[in-house]
Amino acid sequence: MRIGELAKQGDCDVETLRFYEREGLLDAPAREANGYRSYTEMHLVQLKFIRHCRSLGMGLPEVRSLRSFQASPELACGEIDQLVDGQIARIHQQIESLRLLEKQLHFLRDTCHASRKASECGILRTLAQAAEGEACSCHALPVAE
Repeated sequence: MRIGELAKQGDCDVETLRFYEREGLLDAPAREANGYRSYTEMHLVQLKFIRHCRSLGMGLPEVRSLRSFQASPELACGEIDQLVDGQIARIHQQIESLRLLEKQLHFLRDTCHASRKASECGILRTLAQAAEGEACSCHALPVAE
C-alpha cells in the first residue's frame, strides 16, 4: 500500500508517517521501481503500536525502546516494567501539577465575584500585576497541602 493509504488506515498524517520512519520507529518500506514507498500490513501494525503508545503519553524515546524490545523478543521484560512505572510516575506528577493549577485558577476566579466593568475586574488586575512583576497572589498558594 502507498503512504496515503497507510496514513488513512492508521488515522494519522502522511508527515507523521515520514517522521516516524525518519526517527526509526517505523521500519523502512520497500521501494517500488518508480521510487514510491510500498508499505505492508506489518507497517500498519507497527504504526498502530506506535500510536497506541503515544496515546498513553509515551514519548519517542520510550516508544523507541519498546520497539527495540519487539525486535528482540528473547530479552527479559524488566526494563519494560520500569518504563511503564516511569510513565505512571510522570502521569502522577502531571496530575499533581494540574491540581495545583486548578487551585490557582479558583483563587484567581475568587478575586472577582460580581459583574463589574473590566477596569474593576479582580482577575484582570491580578494578571496585570503579575505581568508588571508584582507578586501574584494566585501563585502564592502552597505547593502541597
